[in-house]
Amino acid sequence: MKDLFDKIYRDKGPLGKWASQAEGYFVFPKLEGEISNRMKFQGKEVITWSINDYLGLANHPEVRKVDAQAGADYGSAYPMGARMMSGHTDMHEKLQTELADFVDKEAAYLLNFGYQGMVSTIDALVAKDDIIVYDVDAHACIIDGVRLHMGKRFTYKHNDIESLEKNLERATKMAEQTGGGILVISEGVFGMRGEQGRLKEIVALKEKFNFRFFVDDAHGFGTQGKTGAGTGEEQGVQDGIDVYFATFAKALASTGAFIAADKEIIDYLKYNLRSQMFAKSLQMQLVVGALKRLDMLKNMPELKNKLWENTNALQSGLRKRGFDIGTTQSCVTPVYLKGSIPEAMALVRDLRENYGIFCSIVVYPVIPKGLILLRLIPTATHTLEDVNETLDAFDAIRERLENGTYKRLSASVAAAMEN
Repeated sequence: MKDLFDKIYRDKGPLGKWASQAEGYFVFPKLEGEISNRMKFQGKEVITWSINDYLGLANHPEVRKVDAQAGADYGSAYPMGARMMSGHTDMHEKLQTELADFVDKEAAYLLNFGYQGMVSTIDALVAKDDIIVYDVDAHACIIDGVRLHMGKRFTYKHNDIESLEKNLERATKMAEQTGGGILVISEGVFGMRGEQGRLKEIVALKEKFNFRFFVDDAHGFGTQGKTGAGTGEEQGVQDGIDVYFATFAKALASTGAFIAADKEIIDYLKYNLRSQMFAKSLQMQLVVGALKRLDMLKNMPELKNKLWENTNALQSGLRKRGFDIGTTQSCVTPVYLKGSIPEAMALVRDLRENYGIFCSIVVYPVIPKGLILLRLIPTATHTLEDVNETLDAFDAIRERLENGTYKRLSASVAAAMEN
């Protein structure tokens, strides 16, 4: 019999094997200073494109004032206990009511964390006789929720309605045999590529197939739609989304999340979401802070306008300079380059050390081998100066990637490590 840890000693995983070179710099980096368009990384100022603070609320003086006062009034512990037992308050109900009204649903329910809440919601919505059909590029929290399902599940090709139809036909035949139902899951905005989910086309399929539709709109809430109510509003199909999910960790710059649906569905979920029934209530400081942030989202449209001004400037500038940013339809701005993981490390180090640009790097196994994805997240706090400086820097690093500079640098580092 093997030691359970043998596999860990042998194989650190596709990302873990780079830990000695990457940790503290490429992964688990430490950004310092107040959350803003410019922060400090290893003592140097950098333009920060990796913070999901879309509306610039994280360090807004009004938000900080409310957060501080809520901390003084309630501390960071109140209320103690799970909501079902001892952690329920009028303020929790007030926030739920305002969130439901904002996203045009009958009711809403607060979640402690987006990831945890998504996993638990999927688990609560389906039984073993039900079938899940979900986008193959769905976020990890959706995949982990689907893994809990003891019944059948199918993936459809990313944003491919023909593929979805074929899988719905398979799911329908199976549901007729099991006596179960069908849950379709998509994201409103896919956080890696920036594409909107094809919500309008998916909702239209309800005329042909009997299913319920669950949308994770983490990146769409606060950024999409006329009022910021999300991708369903943007595409005019909010009423066709049966269960709507959004997190506070993006546009609202906080911690927590919520689900919204018909009242009867929310009543069922709040009595069956294990992650909420057996976890401490979302603390009052966060609830009060979320109420303030939601009020600003609703009543300060200039925040979203500035976000999109910066987004459009960045994305149009990248396109004009010949960069591949895929088919993004959101603020998420991916830049696709070709190169190996060692080349990607050399490129990002150059970008940070010599050009003062900090953005997220994504490589295999998250994306196919041979590709480098640099993901930029514009916010309302960025300036056109930030955009132009970044565009010039990207011109420079692309040239060095194409002329083999990073290949030579990565080879010399690898040789030094072997010696």
